[in-house]
Amino acid sequence: MSERSALVRRTGIVLALALVALAAGAGLAAASNVASGLTGGSSDVSVPTWLYLATGGGAVGASALLTMLVTDRGIIGTYHDRALEASVDRLLTAGSLLFGAIGLLGLALIFAAGIDGPNIGLVSATVLVTFVGGRALLTIATYAVGNPWPALNPWRRIASALPNGYEEYPSSYKSWPAVVALLTFVWLEVVAPLTSSPRALLAILVMYSLFTISSAVVFSPETWFRRGDPLSLWFRLYGAVAPIQRTDDGFELRYPGSQLSEADLVTDRSLVAFVLVLVWELTYSGFIVTPIGVRTIEALVGIGLPPVLVYLLLLVGGFALFWKVYWVAIDRTRERAETYLSREYLGLRLAAPLLAIAAGYHLAHYIGFGLSLSPALFDALAMPLNPPPNPTRYALPGWFGYVEIAGILLGHVLAVWVAHTVSFDLFPGKLQAIRSQFPLIIVMVFFTMVSLYLVSQGTMDPPYVPS
Repeated sequence: MSERSALVRRTGIVLALALVALAAGAGLAAASNVASGLTGGSSDVSVPTWLYLATGGGAVGASALLTMLVTDRGIIGTYHDRALEASVDRLLTAGSLLFGAIGLLGLALIFAAGIDGPNIGLVSATVLVTFVGGRALLTIATYAVGNPWPALNPWRRIASALPNGYEEYPSSYKSWPAVVALLTFVWLEVVAPLTSSPRALLAILVMYSLFTISSAVVFSPETWFRRGDPLSLWFRLYGAVAPIQRTDDGFELRYPGSQLSEADLVTDRSLVAFVLVLVWELTYSGFIVTPIGVRTIEALVGIGLPPVLVYLLLLVGGFALFWKVYWVAIDRTRERAETYLSREYLGLRLAAPLLAIAAGYHLAHYIGFGLSLSPALFDALAMPLNPPPNPTRYALPGWFGYVEIAGILLGHVLAVWVAHTVSFDLFPGKLQAIRSQFPLIIVMVFFTMVSLYLVSQGTMDPPYVPS
């Protein structure tokens, strides 16, 4: 049997295991998310939780073992090297102008609706465009299709029209401003009534606009939106998972996630931190609305800690734990591979596969949320200052929970394959490349089981949060 036919057969086995995991998740409803102030729900698992978790973790572990059987470097290289390219200069110019106009009009609509529109989150265009349009649907489109944000970004167009480039961006900053800003935004989503009060959300958007435009003016738009802006970094890294990639000559169509194996995607420790925040913030948003999360928060508040501090400590503490676990896994990888490659370099190369996990988490958390509220979003866009008082919402079918489980599992399976590809790129020996993967795969299996457990627990309102 040829290597290629063997690869097809093994892929079929992995898919069969994934279907078993989906069957074990029967009865699962929508995953929780930070924006649950706009919608809510709970769920139960109709099979024993231990079996459900073991099946999901086993699917990822089995996919890793089967992936390791693919050792032909030609087949592995084909996945991330093969691309269909197209040069479309006029289309790019027209598309840039069109998307740029949409971005500027969208920002103006958000501000106008926040000032003169109703101060009710469920009908406000300010809230719905931000959370349903941006946080959910645009992000899903970014990793499922391609990244439109460079053309849409209204703040970059405003900054580019102003005199800029007064100071050189400090090299020591790297992308740490974006990491701190993203953690701050996640915390504010929880402790501030952003989904229920358009005025509060508008205040945050005004502060972000002043911050990012002034920073781009000082350091130049090209530098700031490449290094320091959290939204641009958010969409760029999620966009690396997508099959459509922008090149200097146009676009290219690639296998999903193939760009994650490239060395120029994650280039310093601050970008590793940003990738880990993308994974952790979704786990965090699921944790704080589960029964175990609610009990943890209530216990910490019960000993005298302010609720806003409790949410901040859980956010930062969880990120610190993810950071530590990741670098411990890198240390074990280096030991098992017996390589001369530095800890730093291995950490940079193996961080990008985690973006596939982040995309799977995001799909599980936000696909139901985005689809159910999409009619309300369209109503608000059609009448931003006077939207219908009773917005339409889709009622998702009971089987939709399978989509969420599939998102988590496919994200982890893709991450395993990309990590396998990177290992064979880094290490010349086949056995060396295979041995190096075990620590990171153990971490991925752990992440899978934790995320599936949180999804299975149903949701509650996070305590002490303003509504």
